[in-house]
Formats: sequence, C-alpha cells, structure tokens
Amino acid sequence: MTMFLLGAVYVALVVILLAVGMQGITVAIIAGGLAALNLFASDKLALAAMGGRVVTPQEAPQLHAMIERLCVQADLPKPRVAVANTSMPNAFALGRSPKSATVCATTGIMDLLSPSELEGVMAHELTHVANRDVMVMTLASFFATIAAYIVQFGFFFGGGASSDDDDGPSFIVLLLVSLAVYVVSFFLMQALSRYREFAADRGSALITGRPSALASALVKISSGMHRIPQKDLRAASELNAFFIFPAGVGKGLGELFATHPPMEKRIERLQRLESQLQGAVAA
Repeated sequence: MTMFLLGAVYVALVVILLAVGMQGITVAIIAGGLAALNLFASDKLALAAMGGRVVTPQEAPQLHAMIERLCVQADLPKPRVAVANTSMPNAFALGRSPKSATVCATTGIMDLLSPSELEGVMAHELTHVANRDVMVMTLASFFATIAAYIVQFGFFFGGGASSDDDDGPSFIVLLLVSLAVYVVSFFLMQALSRYREFAADRGSALITGRPSALASALVKISSGMHRIPQKDLRAASELNAFFIFPAGVGKGLGELFATHPPMEKRIERLQRLESQLQGAVAA
C-alpha cells in the first residue's frame, strides 16, 4: 500500500510538471545522478562515516563464523564483514544487492550482547540484505529527491529565464505541489522504513529460530544507548535508517517521523513469533 501511494504521488508530480511546462528533464537528470550515486556509493560513504572497516576471518574469526553459519541458514552469499570501532551498540547492512553487501557490527554491540543475541542482530541485518532494502529505499526516494530539488532550486530550474506574467502563477503552483509531494513522500518513506524493520525482525526470527534472542538484544541495545554521550549519538543519527536501533532519537518526535517502529511493538511481535514457533514445535 505504501509503494502504491508513493507511485500515485509521483504520477501526480509528473502530471503537474508537464502541465506547467516545467523542464523536468533537467531536474530528473540531476536527481537521477544523485540517486545513482546513492545506490552505488552509499555503502562506502556510510561505512566511512561510522569509522568501519572490512575485516578478515583472521581479524574477527567469531564474527565471520557467525555470518557464515547464518548465510547457510538463510541461503545467502556471504557478504563482506566489517567492524566499526565505537562504543555505540549498533549494527547495519549496506549494499544494493546480496552480492555487493556489507554487514557491520560495532565493537560496542559485540561487547554488550551474548553470542545468541548478536546472532539475532546479524540475522536481522542479513534479512535487510536479502530484501534488497537499500535498492528499495533508493528507488522509493527518487521522485522525492526531484521534488526536493524543485523546491530548493526551483528558481533556477523552473520557468527558464522568462519573466512573463503567465509563468508566475504556474511556477508557484509547481513549487507548492512539489513541496506537498516531498512532505507526503517523507511520511510514506518513513512508513516504508518502519515496515522493513518489522520484516527484518521477522526474518531474523525465522533464520535463527529464536525471536527471544533478538528481543533481548533490542532491550540491551536500548539501555546501552542511554550510556552513550549525546554528541556521539547526534553525530551518528544521520545514519539512523541503516541501524538496527536508531541513535539519538528525540523524545518529542512522533511515530510518524521515526525510521524505526517503537521498540515495544517490535518486542511484542517477536514474542508472538516465539509463541507461534514454540507451538509449531510442540505440534
């Protein structure tokens, strides 16, 4: 439903672009270039931003062995394995496809969690890889990027150099519609981001067979976040959409603005999955 609504919003934007005579191709080319950059370079940029580096099996034997075991269970090619040297307990997955993926764990999360809890977290990240989440979110944000650039640089791209009176009203309409598209797209993409976290939680539970391990990990990560200095959390918050648990979430923000579902709802779903799995085993 979210993808359908995004599509409807984007169709409306294209219709308005054509109706007002906007040279949308210019904006589309620029936004397309940025989308391609995001798709092909975001993993390297995000990994560098977190201070992460790819490690060999000799450098992180236990983490590599865990990833290999989970990949066999999930029928996935083994991704690159990275470690970020930071006390913030977190993990994330990067890459546009399973063959180009990287999964990263921080030293903070490896010190905080038990092996079974860490396994649940890494299975969550591998589910993101299997679902091609980076690709999905990049494609979903394409027209929102166009709308944002029309709003920010509209006077450069819209209406050309003409100052005819007839151009003024249509250009104002274009800016207002583009702003509306960006706002609606923002909320829809946040909803899509929250859904993919639920999907990754479920994938982790099915891969490991232990939803309770991931639920326990989420509780520990949440508690561990409170011990991290706020300046460090704010510095990392730009990458919230990648993390298993968001950093530096403002208490006043509503659920509509969040990239992740509330922890309580995630744990509730995991507990239901635990009951279902136990019931299936008992049967």
